[in-house]
Amino acid sequence: MTTTAFVRRYRPSDRAELADICVRTAHEGGDSSGLYPDPELMPVIFAYPYVELEPDFAFVLDDGAGRAVGYVLGAPDTAGFAARFREEWLPEVAARYPAPAGAPTTPAESMAVLLHTPERMVRSELSGYPAHLHIDLLPSWQGKGYGRALMHTLLAALHDRGVATVHLCMVRANTPARAFYDRLGFTQLNVPDPGPVWYLGRPTTQVPNGS
Repeated sequence: MTTTAFVRRYRPSDRAELADICVRTAHEGGDSSGLYPDPELMPVIFAYPYVELEPDFAFVLDDGAGRAVGYVLGAPDTAGFAARFREEWLPEVAARYPAPAGAPTTPAESMAVLLHTPERMVRSELSGYPAHLHIDLLPSWQGKGYGRALMHTLLAALHDRGVATVHLCMVRANTPARAFYDRLGFTQLNVPDPGPVWYLGRPTTQVPNGS
């Protein structure tokens, strides 16, 4: 029987697959498992809090047989999300991932710093783009139009909620991702940052046609 992949809402039963996708795409778009010994670390920062705090903006790509092979996660109000992250999410995970006592000395400690500073997400330069998102697909599902379908679904959900604009932060080294975002109408935003990252934004209206 032939199955067709489709986008649907995230379900709690997708949690293990959500984590796997996150880990396998978290290092410049590639596998991060060699950098972070604890496989839960990256999902705890970049995936789980979204499905817990903003489930209305969590969608997955179903392979047609019930397995999630990609996702898009969003927060319509970044400032509000950062506050809830600190108040509701961080207490659940802080003991397992304590903040380093001094300057971070490993990739995992650097990530722990991000976990403990959710306010980093709130930038005055982004006030015109209040929502933000994360999108990831397993490598074998990339380049086939599924990322566009995921993005369209989230943009429509944000637009329906009355959110006019959205931003994302991406590592500059992930050049295929930048090309993808460019095709979807994202433009670079002027946000000074010490990290090797770009901030991109766009309206939540219809995704433009094209490859």
